[in-house]
Order: sequence, then structure tokens, then C-alpha cells
Amino acid sequence: MHTATKLPRAALLVYGAPALPLAALTLPLYVILPSFYAGVIGLPLAQVGTILLAVRLADALSDPLAGILCDRIALPPGRRRGWFLLGAVPAALAAWMILTPPADAGPLYLLGWGLALSLGYTATIIPYSAWGAELADDYHERSRVAGVREGMVLLGTLVAVSVPAVADALGAVDQRGALAFLAAGIGISLPLLALLAVLRLPEPPPGAGAMPGLREGLGPLLRNRPFLRLLAAFIVNGFANGLPATLFLFFVARVLERPDLQGPLLFLYFLCGIAGVPLWLAVARKTGKHRAWSIAMLGACTVFVLVPLIGPGDLAAFAAICVLTGLALGADLALPAAIQADVIDVDRLETGTRRSGLYFALWGLATKLALALAVGLAFPLLDLAGFEAEGTGEDGLGVLVALYSLLPVALKLVAIALMWRFPLDKAAHDRLVANIADRQA
Repeated sequence: MHTATKLPRAALLVYGAPALPLAALTLPLYVILPSFYAGVIGLPLAQVGTILLAVRLADALSDPLAGILCDRIALPPGRRRGWFLLGAVPAALAAWMILTPPADAGPLYLLGWGLALSLGYTATIIPYSAWGAELADDYHERSRVAGVREGMVLLGTLVAVSVPAVADALGAVDQRGALAFLAAGIGISLPLLALLAVLRLPEPPPGAGAMPGLREGLGPLLRNRPFLRLLAAFIVNGFANGLPATLFLFFVARVLERPDLQGPLLFLYFLCGIAGVPLWLAVARKTGKHRAWSIAMLGACTVFVLVPLIGPGDLAAFAAICVLTGLALGADLALPAAIQADVIDVDRLETGTRRSGLYFALWGLATKLALALAVGLAFPLLDLAGFEAEGTGEDGLGVLVALYSLLPVALKLVAIALMWRFPLDKAAHDRLVANIADRQA
């Protein structure tokens, strides 16, 4: 039987720490920037949606390149650590520029720095994720690694949500000041925490086999059925999560009619997400990772179907929805990433080498595709329905509610159908790891 080697908690924290500023960087890109550039800067809502869709689609082309580079080329600190450290600095710079735009910033400014931010993030997150997948080989130990990293992601998101209140206490009078405060925090902490992780943590060897060429390496990937099944479920569920993430601020402002509670409700949602990570890791130890994730998605569906009943003043009901869907978010973040590390072992058995960079590049591509679909669908449909970000009428509110809640339920049911009987449980993975050990021996 395969025996787990447990990583020290200090090592897990050092590895997970850079995820905090990376998450604080991504929340503005996907949640705050659409409403900020449409409402404060004054760009048309449909134009903002089109630009952010173009940014994400163009950025998606960089994911395979980043994965291939960090699999095949070792910089002085290593294949994973070297590329991770190299991407952290430009990502921090681009975050500052896009979060502190000049008063006359136009669509080209948003497009240019949006591309720079997305590319810098890609160059950082892919080797970082691949590194985490290789820190442990055990089925449940990988859940610990992913759980700590994704817990830091949620904590970083919570910090980003809290920035407006902190900035206000320090004298910032508007959203511009708050975002500048956030940009400064990212710019300082991301490079420093990345350097600390590189200096303190090892990088596992790439494997005994020769790295296959791009063409011959395509065959093992396409034969990796667990990976393809997981990827399909992840795209569908990511699309489902991207819709409410994109529309959350609009829903609170226009349906609840409480724009002053956007920050506190987001804080509550992500706080419950942090609480959900250890909860779902415990469930996964009993049921398996794929089954625990399916249960969490089913719970989120049960809650989301109640959203159309919410109206102005229903704050307690919507707060309860934020609590329950936030708990489910912990599973959405931690468990698929841990399963991803497992399905890479199918490729490792066939090729004899670790190609985690390529697999996480495809994972990142799926994430961006899902979020691009969310923005690219939601904003044009809202625009056609007559919805206005700063408006006060009823136009488009029905479409907003349907996109925020009902469409995500339908999508999550598809993801559950894909994952409920997923073939790579703990027993199957233990056999896979034993076969890899036999091959290496």
C-alpha cells in the first residue's frame, strides 16, 4: 500500500503565502474592474465587456506557452521556481497600472494594461500551480497542499474586499483611493512572498523519462480520459461560477438596492469560503474528492434556485445565500485542483516524466475560457435588455436575476453528472502511484 509523506505545516504556509497577493490581484480583474471602468471611468458597459473578453481570449493563447516553457526549460532556481519568480514582478507592476488609471483612461488603456496583467499572472500562476502538484504524491496530501493554497486565495480575496473600508479609515475618499491602496499592497507583497517560497522550498526532479516532443506528447494527453473528463466538468462549473462572480455587484446594487452593502456581503461570502475549505477536505477524506465536490455543487444548486425570490430589503435571506454558497466555494477551489494533480499521474505513468506545467496551462486556459464566456455572455445580454449599471429602473433586472442564479444551476448540474462517478478515487490512485514506482524502479 502507498504510504503518505506528510509535509510540515510551515512548508505548506510558505508555499501557500504567494497565493494571497495573487488572489488580491485577480478579484479586481474579474469582479471590480467591470463596474469600476463602467461606473467610475465612464466607459460603456458593453465596451468594457468586449474589452475584457478580448483580454481573456488573447491571454488564453499564452497559457500553453507558459506551460511548455516551465516544463522544458529550467532557469537557475528550477523549472517551476525560476519561472514563478520571473513572472511575479511584471504581474505586480501591471496590477498597479490597471488599478490606478488616469482620469482620461480610455479603452486602449484598459486593453493594454489588462493584457499585461493577464500575461504576468499567467507567467506566475502556471509554474506555481505545477510546483504545488509535485510537492506531494499522496491522494489526500495533495488535498492539503491545494487546500492551503486555495485557502490563501480566499484570504487574499477577503483582503481585497476589505480594502475599501481600510482605505477609507486611512483617508481615501473614493474607489480610486481604495484601489490604489490595494495596488500598493500587491506590488510589495507578491515579489517578496514569491522570493521567500523559492528560497525555502525544494523542487522535485522532473522524472526519469525524456520529455516527449510537442507532437508525440499530444497522444498521451488525449488518451488521459480522467483529465479530459475533469477538464470538461471544470469548464462548465467555472462558467457557472463566473456568472454570479461577474454580476454580484450589480445584483446587490440593483436587485437588493443596497450598493452600500456590496463590500460587506462579498466579505461574508469569501469568509465562508475560507471556512468551507477544511470542511470539504474532511468530507473528501470520507467520500473521495470527486464525490465531495459533487455534493458541494449540488448544495450550491439548491441554494441558487431560491435567488429569484429575493427582492429589495431581503438582506437576511441574501446573507444566508452568501453563507451557503460561500461554503460551497471552498470545495470549488480546493478539490478540483487536488484532483488535477492526480490525473497528471496518468500521463506520468505513460511518459515517465512530469508535465504538470502543460496540464496546468490547459487548466488555466479552461479557467479563462469559462470566465470569458461569463463576461462575454452576461454583459451583451444585459445591454440588449436595457440594463444600466448606474440606472434605477426595472429594465433588464429579470435578465440579471436569470443570469446570476438560474443559468448557473443548469450548468452545475451538468458538471455534477460528469464528476459523480469519476473513476480516479483513492484506491485507483494508489494503484497508479505504485505502478509509477515500479516503472521508475
